[in-house]
Amino acid sequence: MGKLALRLRQAGVCNFIVAGGETSGAVMAALQVRSLRIGPEIAPGVPWTVGEDEPRLCLALKSGNFGGDDFFEKAVRMLP
Repeated sequence: MGKLALRLRQAGVCNFIVAGGETSGAVMAALQVRSLRIGPEIAPGVPWTVGEDEPRLCLALKSGNFGGDDFFEKAVRMLP
């Protein structure tokens, strides 16, 4: 998933919604995100975040047990 995220970033994608703790870690490492600014809460314990480096990346990083059945729809509607 990290390699896929990197290829998407190279293709111009700037917004990522990632499910799974280990998957989120792999995506963050591949994209070389060093720091995040916390944004609006999508679900309890799951905010949108914005990378502080350029290019600006918006990331929703969700552990498997967070968020309801409508999490992904809600995250897309709330994109910062």
